[in-house]
Amino acid sequence: MKGSKGMRRRTRNFRVRPRDRGKISIRRYLQRFDNRDTVIIDIDPRYQNIPHPRFHGRTGRVIGSQGRAYYVEVRDGNKIKKVLVTPEHLRPIHS
Repeated sequence: MKGSKGMRRRTRNFRVRPRDRGKISIRRYLQRFDNRDTVIIDIDPRYQNIPHPRFHGRTGRVIGSQGRAYYVEVRDGNKIKKVLVTPEHLRPIHS
């Protein structure tokens, strides 16, 4: 059988530790970011809509928003890419 080419292929390692299972805190779901904030893309597998797994663990800068999601500017090799990420997949960097 041919292997899957779907969006979530090779993402089985995005598991939640048993101690942390269940719903996430409402604080993480409702967090707000301003333009120019630096964030880490930290994919949470409890949500079906995830950013592309290639961006997991990358650091970027918020450059705008669309609905409740944010555009994050991420460096991918020598290119700068714009990724649309919902707030439950983002962690702020306090600096």
